[in-house]
Amino acid sequence: MNDITMNITEIEEIPFPSSEKTETNNTNAFHNLSTNDIQIEPVKDHRRRRTSSIISHVEPETIEDENDQTMSMNMNVLWINQRGAWLIHFLIVIFLKIFFTLVPFTQHTNQNELSWTLTNSSYCIGSYIMFHLIKGTPFDLNGGCFDNLTMWEQIDNGLQFTPARKFLIGFPICLFLVATHYSRFNLQYFVFNLLMTICIAVVPKLPWTHRLRITIPGITSPAQIS
Repeated sequence: MNDITMNITEIEEIPFPSSEKTETNNTNAFHNLSTNDIQIEPVKDHRRRRTSSIISHVEPETIEDENDQTMSMNMNVLWINQRGAWLIHFLIVIFLKIFFTLVPFTQHTNQNELSWTLTNSSYCIGSYIMFHLIKGTPFDLNGGCFDNLTMWEQIDNGLQFTPARKFLIGFPICLFLVATHYSRFNLQYFVFNLLMTICIAVVPKLPWTHRLRITIPGITSPAQIS
């Protein structure tokens, strides 16, 4: 009993700090902190920014955009793998050939050569505008996850050398050969058709130009990078 009484007496004699002293110490410790001890992490801006360089490369999308692209159906390019989609290209070429054959300014000795050259160049320019110049989708169904991608980059979720991509690369090459044949291998027409086919219809579809942007003032808008 004596030991218990002594322990109780010792506990009662231990001084406890008052609440006022505790608040004072906390206040002094807060004021003693210097600005160097406080590290403020910069807020990361995940919005896409524009680049003013002539040649730029579009970086991969954010995780949210990648998930949206994987989960959603892209109606903008879904029709390319459907039956009859490839037949449209043949019909377009036939229509262009008939049109340029009937145009009055092609009615001269080189009518056939000139009409085939105009058909080839018109198809190359039209396909470039459709597949490589216009970005995004006309349908507001994907939450804007395809706004920074061209139609060619949206095909098959960016996979290279799929059947649709092989056809779209091979078709202008075959059209160039047909135009060269019916232009009787004229050197001027041959060089013009070759440059149009390679520079406009084939090179932009190659894997090393994937997500590559070439900004032309007044024609194309500055590229947006993530």
